[in-house]
Amino acid sequence: MARAMTDILQQLAATLEQRKSADPGESYVASLHQQGLNRILEKIGEEATEVILAAKDASDSGQRDELVAEVADLWFHCMVMLSHLDGDAGEVMDCLQQRFGLSGHAEKASRTTID
Repeated sequence: MARAMTDILQQLAATLEQRKSADPGESYVASLHQQGLNRILEKIGEEATEVILAAKDASDSGQRDELVAEVADLWFHCMVMLSHLDGDAGEVMDCLQQRFGLSGHAEKASRTTID
């Protein structure tokens, strides 16, 4: 399963990179890039809110289909943002991998804070 997740993320990252310079009239991804970072961040905010609402509904109903779909939308838009900033999901995967073996409290305490 983990390998399949990595493959899917890599495939999506490659597709996003290809569509970054596509015709904005033909590609949703290209249109987001054309509209700029603020629009991409707005979409992430919208999708995060939809995840929260879907999680509450799933908690009440036990149905997870909508929750899974909304999380997929959120991940997608986060990957568009990373692409816009010339990053990719591989960096996030590396960061997560480095956190294995650390407790959440220890990891958070190890972060540098700016006063």
